[in-house]
Amino acid sequence: MSTFYTKILLVSLFYFLGWSLFSQNDFESLGETEIALNHQLSSDYKFNFSVRSRYYLYQDDTFNFENRQLDVVHFSTLNLDYNHSLSLGVQYRVRESIDGGSNELRLTQQFNYIKKNLALRFGHRIRFEQRILEDFTILRSRYRFAMDFPLNGEKLDIGESYLVASMEALLSASKNMKPELDHRTTAQLGWLFSEKLKFQLGLEYRFEAFNIETEEKLFLLTSFILKV
Repeated sequence: MSTFYTKILLVSLFYFLGWSLFSQNDFESLGETEIALNHQLSSDYKFNFSVRSRYYLYQDDTFNFENRQLDVVHFSTLNLDYNHSLSLGVQYRVRESIDGGSNELRLTQQFNYIKKNLALRFGHRIRFEQRILEDFTILRSRYRFAMDFPLNGEKLDIGESYLVASMEALLSASKNMKPELDHRTTAQLGWLFSEKLKFQLGLEYRFEAFNIETEEKLFLLTSFILKV
């Protein structure tokens, strides 16, 4: 089963990458590096702190490296039962001193449902966000379907790898803008180095504002995830 899903995801990624080469209007490529700290305070409650740096790799038909923003994020999660959880999050984005954009305070409310089928785990996530910028506020709704599984057997052991993939739809609304629809497809390979350390590397392809004037962005994602 794992091999089947891996082939499907690889074919999909090559399709998106190949298609983007022939549709370069408003295309950009960015990198995003994250360091995350997770702590399980009890069986019902856990919290997460992370720092993310985002930077341009390709824009205006030119390859270059340019910092874009820095995000500081906190999430608190309450497990309702084995499959369901609720989360509250707060995020602060620094852009004004980096590239001149607006700083942002973001509040997030999240519901998550997870189901396991042997080695394969499915997840449904609903998020509501309030993006508070300098001049206006954006209300955003998000739905994500995700799955992950180990690439060796039915159980992830130390030293082994795994695959995480997701598709997400987003709707943004504000008094200052037309409603925008976005879509994101993500695939990442992960490695469990120890009981407390994971590393993930992958790609995310975004179609932003495709109901108005589509902008395409390809992200190179790297994440270090540490349990403390």
